[in-house]
Amino acid sequence: MSTGLRIRTIADADWDGIAALEAAVYTPLGLSEGRAALQSRAASSPGTCFVLDGGREAAGYVLALPYPLFQCPDPTLGEASAFPSRNLHLHDLVIAEHLRGGGLARRLLRHLSATARSLTYERISLVAVGGSDTFWAAHGFAAHADVPLPDSYGTGALYMSKALPGTAPRAPHAPQERQRG
Repeated sequence: MSTGLRIRTIADADWDGIAALEAAVYTPLGLSEGRAALQSRAASSPGTCFVLDGGREAAGYVLALPYPLFQCPDPTLGEASAFPSRNLHLHDLVIAEHLRGGGLARRLLRHLSATARSLTYERISLVAVGGSDTFWAAHGFAAHADVPLPDSYGTGALYMSKALPGTAPRAPHAPQERQRG
């Protein structure tokens, strides 16, 4: 049941719950990053990272950070600092297993999108893993199959993005060569 759940910024006391949620979802896929990497991503952009507060425990979370379009964080590395970018990269969105299917992922995504618009981001990008590209496509994200991804995302990973309302409606094309930084 999702009544009484609220979205708020992440506090230090939330990290045990966030790390447990992340491990439960991503360890079976061989994609778990661990607490330190997750915390480094949130530290680079605390105003775009949120927890779904379930009272006693985290019921879900979303981590997003500014990142150049057509690039993404390497799950095997932490973040040293934020990138100046008009693109907000949705790195992770997880809902506790017993609460899935009730619209909480959409609720977190709406909250993140509203926050991104208020901070004047133009796009949101992500890497869909584990077959989640159908969920993201249903929420307006377009696939960019030509964007190379670190091997650490596993097979079948797909870079996706969408423009935020009020921004240019054209679909971007991945540049031929990209450099991080």
